[in-house]
Amino acid sequence: MRIKITALPGDGIGPEVIKEALKVLEAVARRFKHELNITLAEMGGKPIREQNDPLPPETLEACFNSQAVLLGAVGHPDFDDFPVHLRPEAGLLRLRRELGGFANLRPAALFPALIDSSPLRPEVVRGTDMLIVRELLGGLYFGSPRGIESEGPSRVGINTMRYSDAEVERIARVAFELARKRRRKVTSVDKSNVLECSKLWRETVNRVAAEYPDVTLEHQLVDSCAMALVARPASFDVIVTENMFGDILSDEAGAVVGSLGLLASASIGGRVGLYEPVHGSAPDIAGKGIANPLGAILTTAMMLRYSFDLENEAKAIESAVDQVLAAGYLTQDLARSGETILKTSEMGRLVAEYTVLSAEF
Repeated sequence: MRIKITALPGDGIGPEVIKEALKVLEAVARRFKHELNITLAEMGGKPIREQNDPLPPETLEACFNSQAVLLGAVGHPDFDDFPVHLRPEAGLLRLRRELGGFANLRPAALFPALIDSSPLRPEVVRGTDMLIVRELLGGLYFGSPRGIESEGPSRVGINTMRYSDAEVERIARVAFELARKRRRKVTSVDKSNVLECSKLWRETVNRVAAEYPDVTLEHQLVDSCAMALVARPASFDVIVTENMFGDILSDEAGAVVGSLGLLASASIGGRVGLYEPVHGSAPDIAGKGIANPLGAILTTAMMLRYSFDLENEAKAIESAVDQVLAAGYLTQDLARSGETILKTSEMGRLVAEYTVLSAEF
């Protein structure tokens, strides 16, 4: 198969982790005899400095001409005082909207070798394996009106949480379909005791649930869910929620399973799939060679699974990560005092080697 992707290294640690993810992807292509075609393009801080645009037209064109897009990370404090449309994050929101992927999938599963890396007690975190399905193109991040306005002697910041029942229905269907392939349980998270938007969300999810009698549905308020994620994380299967709630809860889930650096994500449902690790640009550790590349590497597995329907190839990467961790190889964010710490490039090299050597599927 020909695998044609556009890679956007981005800002901070993005270039470092994307380099290792591509190293693993090349190992998969060699093992399974695929033709790999990678286009590198710029997004984020560099094109802002050079072209006054966080998402240049040529980058967007390269994305549209690919079968999938692999993104490192965007964001840097240097741009905090720039106008909103000239910040790296504005480019990311525009890319998501242009590609049309409304369903953001964020798995958070505990690797057995990392049970002591979780801040939770082993008996609490053991068996954690959840999938957060985050609606990606609505809510406060995209709703209007928005902005900062003058109101008498004061300024007022305005953001609008808005969802249509059609938007809720399509993300709910994604969650129920994925739950059918897992443990057949969906937890819908909202704030329906306060927000009308959430009331509509809950009513719509209930209507969709009637079409999936084989899947158990429960509802939780977002504050209650945040508490349950640390009190009983292994009780969750598929969580479906709106944009901002999903953003926050998935970061919490990353801490539960050991590190945000482990979390992958896929944005599907649009013209081209967008794949990015959850950890962000982490500019404070950029260039030090200590970033955890496993989130980006596991993101390539999701890309192979959802954009190319290459399940065996995806499992080969996931198995390699599991084996590397089980062998005691850790990055700085995962290691405890006295344990051996690998550099970013060393971890990428090992996973690539294990990907080639892992058992057949």
